[in-house]
Amino acid sequence: MLRKIAKATLLTTIIILASIAILQTPIQPAQALPSARQPTTGQLPAGAVVNATVKTSAHLSFRPTTIGVNQQFLINFWVSPGIHVERFHPDFTVTITKPDGTKDVIVMNSFPADGTAWFEYVADQVGEWKLKFDFLGTYFPEGVYYEGIVYDTLADLGQVDPTGQQFRGATYIEAAYYMPSSTPEQTLTVQQNWVASWPEFPMPTDYWTRPLMANENREWWPMAGNYPGTGYFNSHLPIWDELYPGTNPEEGPRYTFHPWVQGPNSAHIVWKRQTDIAGFTGPDLTYHSTGSVTQPSLVFAGRAYATESVIWYNGSRLSCATCYDLRTGEYYYMIPTAAPFNGITPSIISYNVLAPNWISPTSPVGGAAGTAPGESKIEDPDLISISGGYLRKIDPWTGAIRGNYSIAPLTGSGGTYYKNGFVYGIQDLGASAGANRYRFINWTVFGSSNNFTTRMMSNTSYASNNLPTLIDWNVGMGASVTGLQRAGAYVGATVRGFNAMTGASVWNVTVDETVYSGSCAVADHGKVAFLSQQGYFVAFDLFSGQVAWRGEKMDYPWDSSGFGAYSIQSAYGMLFRQAYSGVYAFDWDTGDIAWKYEAQALSQYEAPYTGDGGNTVYCFNGGGKIADGKMYVSNAEHSATYPLTRGWAIHCINITTGELIWKMLHPMSSGVIADGYMTAGDSYMGYMYVFGKGQSATTVTAPDIVISKGSGVVIKGTVLDTSPAQPDTPCVSKDSMSLQMEYLHLQRPISGLWGNATVTGVPVTLTAIGSDGSVVDIGTVTTNGYYGTFSKAWTPPAEGTYEIIASFAGDDSYGSSAASTAVAVGPATEQITIPEQIVPPDYTMTIVGVGIAVAIAVIVAVAAVGMILYRKK
Repeated sequence: MLRKIAKATLLTTIIILASIAILQTPIQPAQALPSARQPTTGQLPAGAVVNATVKTSAHLSFRPTTIGVNQQFLINFWVSPGIHVERFHPDFTVTITKPDGTKDVIVMNSFPADGTAWFEYVADQVGEWKLKFDFLGTYFPEGVYYEGIVYDTLADLGQVDPTGQQFRGATYIEAAYYMPSSTPEQTLTVQQNWVASWPEFPMPTDYWTRPLMANENREWWPMAGNYPGTGYFNSHLPIWDELYPGTNPEEGPRYTFHPWVQGPNSAHIVWKRQTDIAGFTGPDLTYHSTGSVTQPSLVFAGRAYATESVIWYNGSRLSCATCYDLRTGEYYYMIPTAAPFNGITPSIISYNVLAPNWISPTSPVGGAAGTAPGESKIEDPDLISISGGYLRKIDPWTGAIRGNYSIAPLTGSGGTYYKNGFVYGIQDLGASAGANRYRFINWTVFGSSNNFTTRMMSNTSYASNNLPTLIDWNVGMGASVTGLQRAGAYVGATVRGFNAMTGASVWNVTVDETVYSGSCAVADHGKVAFLSQQGYFVAFDLFSGQVAWRGEKMDYPWDSSGFGAYSIQSAYGMLFRQAYSGVYAFDWDTGDIAWKYEAQALSQYEAPYTGDGGNTVYCFNGGGKIADGKMYVSNAEHSATYPLTRGWAIHCINITTGELIWKMLHPMSSGVIADGYMTAGDSYMGYMYVFGKGQSATTVTAPDIVISKGSGVVIKGTVLDTSPAQPDTPCVSKDSMSLQMEYLHLQRPISGLWGNATVTGVPVTLTAIGSDGSVVDIGTVTTNGYYGTFSKAWTPPAEGTYEIIASFAGDDSYGSSAASTAVAVGPATEQITIPEQIVPPDYTMTIVGVGIAVAIAVIVAVAAVGMILYRKK
């Protein structure tokens, strides 16, 4: 009975906000006809006969009971006993008396299926507050009840509900009266100081993986979107203003703008996969082969889904519906697309959320305007494909087709999925139907009905055989832009406005403006704009057809004639144009140029295009992808000349300022964007690359001996990239990332094109923690960019054991990592004292003197002997 009491989570709030913004077309069962007899509030009506009279008791609870001023508190209130599952109580009344005596009376309905309700309130005064709940009584007339609405007969329901199922819950119920009851006044204390709430964890800047905790980390939802964004709510959530001030999430996800996802902030490649042979294929350097690069069409919960040619078990190539991890490339499944397997790759993520008043826009469920709406209905998201006259539902885990439903009455592929499980399509009844030939079908993907008519929410005449080519879903208006030619010359343009819900033409104007291309027209912000061949945009009000503005002209000589891409983007209050001398952003309100980005040529002789100041620049001739406040776009030409231009790149541009965030010198087509990763197709090399944050690994070592106090040690280690694309290579700075990736993957020199570039490493913080708990900051060193190594000489200040921690904080390219080692310091080495030596007397001169005297004596003696011998003769 009370199963809805405590649903006060952020997720519920988001769903409630989102449900308010369901598009203008009423979403209700076909031919539903409510009874004139509906439940009433108050005393039992005079003359009414009931089969049961129920005595009730009212209940009121709120938390916290003590709160700080300007904090929010939750109020739950209900009536016992419970009611039938197909009924609800109208006009629950809660009176809030503030400390200054003013009263605020809140009137709202209970949730269907039980007698409960809740809302949140901000306490804006210090002091004692009084809260009281009054149940005024409810008279339920007899009839067929469904979700609280009374129908006279089951046939009045139209037999089907918006999920495509029979009205299995519709029940005939006899008349009943629930007697009034009230709660006593209860006291809320509001103090000056705030009461602590649950700590909010900021969105991660480090490496993270799925699945995300839906409860503890629910504040992370703005980064947890999927690709493509088709079908997100259009409500303007408060968190969006905090993340992207001055922008409007309702602009997406059209015109290549993808909200609720993060994109890569550096040129770091996480992994790559070759899908075809490309590059030079022979000795003739003028011959160049481009490959067919397959990229995923959808990303859901970190899993990428694609149809690609894979190497099968017997070595042959086979077309398969595949699913793999966006971060690593690891395959989850491969299902051949041919019979009997019939693998299907989904193209749409259906977020199945129904508003509380989905029975009828006038349904009393949810309360009056300005009161809290009722409960939303949620089903698990579906991965679906709408094509070839069929709606197919694919199991996201296994790839199995768990639903295959014919939508044959609709023309074309089956319609345009616009959001929350609903699709707009056109049915052609044939020429014999005359003015009613075309029908506008609003149908749902909910449920498992094989009867398409049970999926139809509305079926009305439509004035055209298709939807307008340009639609602003936020205002329900569309447009078409057609260039006029006479005698082979462009002489003007016809612009028509349509009611997108009826197909009726609202206005039709002809202007003296030449259209560059219909693919460069866009409907958004209540306007439709097209690019003139004179190099500026012209915008018209979608409701009146009046010219809203003629925009600022792009630069002479190339862009002023309109040359550029056959595409356009709209996001963040701006529309964007890729032109031959740069990328432009135009303000949607005025048509003024908000910024221009130019890609300076690396050689003045490498391209024919000039930009501001006459410098040679590279051209842009392809559309960009926009997500996370960034644009990803590559250089290209309409018809590339050979040899191919050198220096083209993929660019990541700040969407607010037009400044470069990063680029990589190789043209690639951006693909899916989600979870901080982006795929990019390189047809010149035959590879699909995935850009984004990778993981790092840090090591650290120190001498394995006990050193003496006062001795120094050398701390050494490495910080390496462990990404599958380049495992165990050095982590490098963001400034060197493009150079590193080009060297590792694109055969460019590590010293850069001109041989003057230097690769720099990443910072490593070294910290010592002593055995006594002391903390010593050893310092920060930068790794060698070429080898990933670092070293630092350090002298421990005292005896003991030190834990040495080396930590890399991570950056836009890598997740953080750390490692530790130890240093042991013993007593200082004892100084050895050498005793003073006794110096013996120096007899050198004495000995010399004696020697001389002896020598003289010998000489004299020899001479005397000689004389004697001489005399004897």
